[in-house]
Amino acid sequence: MTRIDRIAEPWGTRTPYGPGEQWPTRVDSHLAEGLTEADVDRWVQSATILHSNGDGLDIAVKDDRIVGVRGRAVDRVNHGRLGPKDLYGWQANHSPERLTKPLVRRDGKLVETDWDTAMDAVAGRAKELLAEQGPSAISFYTTGQLFLEEYYTLGLIAHGGIGTNHVDGNTRLCTATAAAALKESFACDGQPGSYTDIDHADVIALYGHNMAETQTVLWTRILDRLAGPNPPAVVCVDPRETPVARHATVHLAPRPGTNVMLANALLHEIIGNGWVDAEYVQAHAVGFEELVKRVENYPPEVAAEVCDVPVEQIREAARIIGTAERLLSTVLQGFYQANQATAAAVQVNNIHIVRGMLGKPGCGILQMNGQPTAQNTRECGADGDLPAFRNWSNDEHIADLARVWNVDPMDIPHYSPPTHAMQMFRYAEEGSIRFMWVQATNPAVSLPELGRIREILAQERLFLVVQDIFLSETAQLADVVLPAATWGEKTGTFTNVDRTVHLSEKAVDPPGEARPDLDIFIDFAHRMGLADRDGAPLVKWSTPEEAFEGWKECTRGRPCDYTGLSYDKLRGGSGIQWPCNDEHPDGTEHIYVDGRFWSDPSYCESYGRDLVTGAPLSPVEYKAMNPSGKAVLKAAEYVPPHEVISEEYPFQLMTGRTLYHFHTRTKTGRAPQLQKAAPEVWVEMAASDAADRGFTEGDLLEVSTPRGSVEAKLRISGIRPGAVFLPFHYGYWDEPAGHEPDGERGRAANELTITDWDPASKQPIFKTAAAAVKRLKKSDGPSPAPTTTGSRPVTGGVPPTTGGEPALSTEELTTVAGGAR
Repeated sequence: MTRIDRIAEPWGTRTPYGPGEQWPTRVDSHLAEGLTEADVDRWVQSATILHSNGDGLDIAVKDDRIVGVRGRAVDRVNHGRLGPKDLYGWQANHSPERLTKPLVRRDGKLVETDWDTAMDAVAGRAKELLAEQGPSAISFYTTGQLFLEEYYTLGLIAHGGIGTNHVDGNTRLCTATAAAALKESFACDGQPGSYTDIDHADVIALYGHNMAETQTVLWTRILDRLAGPNPPAVVCVDPRETPVARHATVHLAPRPGTNVMLANALLHEIIGNGWVDAEYVQAHAVGFEELVKRVENYPPEVAAEVCDVPVEQIREAARIIGTAERLLSTVLQGFYQANQATAAAVQVNNIHIVRGMLGKPGCGILQMNGQPTAQNTRECGADGDLPAFRNWSNDEHIADLARVWNVDPMDIPHYSPPTHAMQMFRYAEEGSIRFMWVQATNPAVSLPELGRIREILAQERLFLVVQDIFLSETAQLADVVLPAATWGEKTGTFTNVDRTVHLSEKAVDPPGEARPDLDIFIDFAHRMGLADRDGAPLVKWSTPEEAFEGWKECTRGRPCDYTGLSYDKLRGGSGIQWPCNDEHPDGTEHIYVDGRFWSDPSYCESYGRDLVTGAPLSPVEYKAMNPSGKAVLKAAEYVPPHEVISEEYPFQLMTGRTLYHFHTRTKTGRAPQLQKAAPEVWVEMAASDAADRGFTEGDLLEVSTPRGSVEAKLRISGIRPGAVFLPFHYGYWDEPAGHEPDGERGRAANELTITDWDPASKQPIFKTAAAAVKRLKKSDGPSPAPTTTGSRPVTGGVPPTTGGEPALSTEELTTVAGGAR
């Protein structure tokens, strides 16, 4: 048994293993102080909901209260391991600040009320607007933290009942490009890769993906491969010197906004050196000739100048990727939230297609998600898409969904593309959207250009409903606040990025009068009188398991086929990957095996878009391009960012995450260990930029853009010169009275970001704002270093990834976090 500090050592101890071996088990746990496992009354099966990895865990319950967690040794995702947010985040459930009664606005103030009054207000206003204006007045802005059953019910209500096109979520901010890139290359969502590809790969390439902080357990898996025999080579593309970069064989640190230029140069080298599986491309892809022609214009010398990366590094990265025998690539926000997001992510897909690196062990792409249930928003139709990857532009798909829901096909809006989040807020600004229902998210902190967003949400003509567990910055602006149950207080399923479906069981009752999100949606549907074409209730279930069974029927025959799954099948063991059906009763590790894609024109989810303009392809255009349903090699020219640096604003601002917090900290900020590890916002700057300006570690700086300013203390880091970094998590809910944003300096990074989005995925661009930096106050002394990560090792010590603990490879290594026993 080993006791370690999982804040200082977030990835725990090493369990080395070699290629083709199974990842050894290591069970992590944390219990409330003074308790041992013998004190636990019962363990309840679940999975993590504070990041997107999908780690299986069990919830410890004593005296009907959550008192800790333990990793599930049998789970395929984590083999018992847990990260810091898994270990400590559950404490937020017990916060005395939990919402326990509905609130309604009276005389400008939110006051407590009963559920009937609150829900009558919500349904009553929705009915008034439907009668006055129609479905275009109604919008839903959801999250990446609800359960599958809740998303599917919301999608049914919004699309099949109300008939609105205005449905999206904060997954637009983190995972929209993942879906868009997969649709461009394979004409359908669904991750080609699997986490087990780490066990087999000889090269792992991470593009804009600081996995060490965003998916700590998945990074632990890579660290264990690196510690074992025949470790994989690692290629890292990131402007910051992250923990991933410090373990990389080659670290490419391009200028923010130049990802397409760099990816085209890699393809130029791969194609030019003949590192192409010509037989695979000929049999299974279209568009190769156009791709060859396009990347001819992007030799490494050109990319080196534009990206400010040494040409030798570009060539070496291309050689490693181009000669890999088993290549795994992952992509995340460094590409998704940057200039030309979809175009850049698609080029990663192109590398795998031209190399034939799909559908076999060690050969996969993970276009990663940023949130725990983001995959379900895309599957279930809660992000604007139609459920089970049906195609908005295919009338047969609309008719099939109408059959499942027993509604008229014309009741399902498909007259225009779904309204993406940024457009929804613009419609609300202009006054055509007059009802917005926000669930489990906090756009008053997470969306770009926050001054504008606060003004939109505060409009008197906008009826704002917020469904959450805390009185967030967004909830404080609402007309009605609905107290929700959260993880551990309700039952449901959710799916991670490699298609693994987990069941999360209810462990304890929610506080006060808080209700599960599913119950709230069903209540709303009944109060609205939503019915099918026979007059029966539109929503035909009342429990999560009944909703899951309804969802299974919706997926029958579609790519994300769940028909072989059930609650009973998910109980007791590991999560299971879809498709799971009669053909694959135990789930499916890899899709696209032997070049079999879901891209047939009659079956595919999307016909694709122009990567530069975002213009959609018509069914006729797509069928002419890809009549046989192959993978699509889609080339893209490089286009510079819209906002460029100037004498007044000489830096490029990037926002991002820290290991210890999730989204806007409403949960992690209430977990003592996590909050103590990263208590306040900071700004990162390169040592050379700091020296040029006479700045020192710990100086209080003002970072400003044309949209606002933020105060933050300086951390000198390995970020590339000319760029600065701010974590986006820090809002204002925990500020003393009078410190809320009022046009003066704030601490939320999105006070500074620009209202601009990728043309194809519509994902906002958070990585290329032009910024200025000045010192407000010189440091009084050395600034306390971050407990571990940021962009550098612990001050005065060994980087956490190499530090301290002996390598262990026992079958069951129990890591006790925080001295639980």
